Amino acid sequence: MRPFPVPDKSALDTFLADLEALFKEMDAAYDTVSRQYGFLCQGCTDNCCETRFYHHTLLEYLYLKAGMRTLPPQVQDEVLERACQVNRKMADAADESVRILCPLNQGSRCRLYGYRPMICRLHGIAHELRRPDGKILHQPGCDAFLNHCQKLGKTDYIPFDRTPFYRKMAALEQALRQQSQYREKIRMTISQILVCP
Repeated sequence: MRPFPVPDKSALDTFLADLEALFKEMDAAYDTVSRQYGFLCQGCTDNCCETRFYHHTLLEYLYLKAGMRTLPPQVQDEVLERACQVNRKMADAADESVRILCPLNQGSRCRLYGYRPMICRLHGIAHELRRPDGKILHQPGCDAFLNHCQKLGKTDYIPFDRTPFYRKMAALEQALRQQSQYREKIRMTISQILVCP
């Protein structure tokens, strides 16, 4: 990823505050629906923290970097070393499916939980997405969620529409990119973001 012009501190702080507010909205909506299912994510054999998720927004990149700066220097160094190890293992695996624990995970907890990206917040429970053409896409949720629901007999879908969150994120991202004049696509894992200057 090439260096990009970051908005002045005041503008950047505003964008990050807007993202924080959006993340709080996401968290509240997710918590409401997951409670209705009686589902609490506490790790599983198919741990999503070991999944290679790609993140595509400059906004989340900057937010995660801001979170890193809140950690003590020694912890930052430790996280960066783990991120480098993860990146090497991913490079060695090339296009193979590989499961490697996120470098932010420490004792089954995220060291930057409040700064985690959108997919880390919304992954797990059944949800829907409304495409611009009006078609609604339904996703069943992760295996741990499905197993939980089957055990409890809670197989009816409780509406959880991610679309409004995606639209708000897209609007914030568009405004940030317009102000910073950054046009390149982003496709990075958390470990790649962490080691990027």
